Amino acid sequence: MRIKIQLNAIDKAIILPIHYNATIQGFIYQHLEASLAQWIHDHGWADAKRHLKLFTFSRPHGTFHRRGGTLYFPEHLTLTIASPMDTLLESLALHLMQTRIVRLGETRAELASIEVIAPAQYQCPVFLKALSPITVYSTLETLEGHKKTYYYAPQEPEFAKQILANLQRKIRAWSGVDISFDDANFRPVKVSNRNLVVARYKSTIIKGWTGIYELSAPEPYFHMALNAGLGAKNSQGFGFVEVWEPKSSSKTKKRKQVLYGEGPKLVSVT
Repeated sequence: MRIKIQLNAIDKAIILPIHYNATIQGFIYQHLEASLAQWIHDHGWADAKRHLKLFTFSRPHGTFHRRGGTLYFPEHLTLTIASPMDTLLESLALHLMQTRIVRLGETRAELASIEVIAPAQYQCPVFLKALSPITVYSTLETLEGHKKTYYYAPQEPEFAKQILANLQRKIRAWSGVDISFDDANFRPVKVSNRNLVVARYKSTIIKGWTGIYELSAPEPYFHMALNAGLGAKNSQGFGFVEVWEPKSSSKTKKRKQVLYGEGPKLVSVT
């Protein structure tokens, strides 16, 4: 399930740090029912020794200007949040509608609308556009015994291997079903060095990649990619993707159910 929310500026602008991932993640947790937020944060869905959060979110979209390390959205911004757990998004939507005036970082904003985005129909293969950077990494040990994080590029075979293994793990944690990806494939289609994004989450530097990718995989992989994201650190705002259609073959946009307000009116998209 995926929902899109629009927040309107109350004061002069909605202000976010340029490295906004932790701010938006905190906003989501803050507006969930308290026991649900604590369970997801502390436990989540277990797979062996891993605990998965199974939600993700897009970059903030809207017209903005930048001053130093700060982004100013003078009118509004929109966020899309996804999770296979409908209850999580229902809790978020209900809390936002009840609150209406919210805090995002250090500024106040007013809820303008919430939309439920109709689920995409399964396609194989499917083109996916990364709306937030996809990050894939391994923790290695140097000759001196120090740990080092190595971030893979989409052109490296390990990138696709980890993407598929990660989706398998999410499906197993969510449903208890272990679905092989032996016949699955994931590859970059339109990705260049310009798609490399270096972000900071709190004190950690994270490298990820935007761009267009092709996924050929069983249906549960398709839906988990859209609802929980690709790669690692999804609950920190990485790996959010949407189905991408070439302009020549783009289909009619799917209907969206507006839960609150009239829906967002974007001036531009970051």
